[in-house]
Amino acid sequence: MDMARTSKSLAAGLTLLVLSACGSGAQQSITQLVQSVDVKSGWFDAGVENGMNKLVPTIMLSLKNVSSEPVANVQLNAVIRRAGETEEWGGAFMKVIGIEGIPPGGTTKPIVLRSNLGYTGIEPRAQMLKNRQFVDARVQVFAKHGGNQWMKLGEWPIARELLTQ
Repeated sequence: MDMARTSKSLAAGLTLLVLSACGSGAQQSITQLVQSVDVKSGWFDAGVENGMNKLVPTIMLSLKNVSSEPVANVQLNAVIRRAGETEEWGGAFMKVIGIEGIPPGGTTKPIVLRSNLGYTGIEPRAQMLKNRQFVDARVQVFAKHGGNQWMKLGEWPIARELLTQ
């Protein structure tokens, strides 16, 4: 028996097995694996910056595994735009499910995606939301599973309410 040939055949067989196992999960779209649940948005009190009150757009959500297999290695990217504008104004990026994954039917803990950009002003925070120059915003949330492409999970308006968490 030729050990070198047997080792090569075994290695080739294992490689094929690993690639086919990875390929089956890799072909599923993230939108077939998880669903956004318990979505809430608003303006977070980010404290004082340069002597002014700061509010930043924020979205909170959980992801529910709607597939029949555990889901691991998921990242989220929030893109925030002001109403009537096409350019990105702010955003947030986060790895939300690691290698430990979530089981079928399971839900993540609440995920908070908060922009670093926002509004500053000398008015009290609640008054800032009522200012006639205040421009509303929308958030698009994209998800990526493993090495797959980014897919849009959803789009929501940022509610004109003050968030404290």
